[in-house]
Amino acid sequence: MAERRPYVRYVSLSTSGEFFKDELPSGSPDREEEDGEEDEDIRFRYDIPNEIPFTSIALALFLLSLGSFFLLTSHFLFTSHMPGDSSQAYGFLFLGFVAFLPGFYETRIAYYSWRKCRGYSFSLIPAL
Repeated sequence: MAERRPYVRYVSLSTSGEFFKDELPSGSPDREEEDGEEDEDIRFRYDIPNEIPFTSIALALFLLSLGSFFLLTSHFLFTSHMPGDSSQAYGFLFLGFVAFLPGFYETRIAYYSWRKCRGYSFSLIPAL
């Protein structure tokens, strides 16, 4: 027969922390210390950097200018201002969008952070 296990609770899991101290193992992160303080879990701690990511902003400006150049080149190929095939124009159009969109997005975040608009900070830009 199945052995009775009084320490196993067969109820729905609770998120409010209604576990009893004697039911948790001694190494559990939910168990409080003796003086009443809980251990801080470093997985949920995030320190916002206070520095400006200049290399990421330079990369964003480079992608923005490269994407603009490719889009302008594809426009000139489509309108026959430059000699070339339409397949070349589609290639430049695709590469232009792939380079322009992330460059514009990061440059916009950097500009709004520089202007100190609400909701924007340099911590939103990933640092290299």
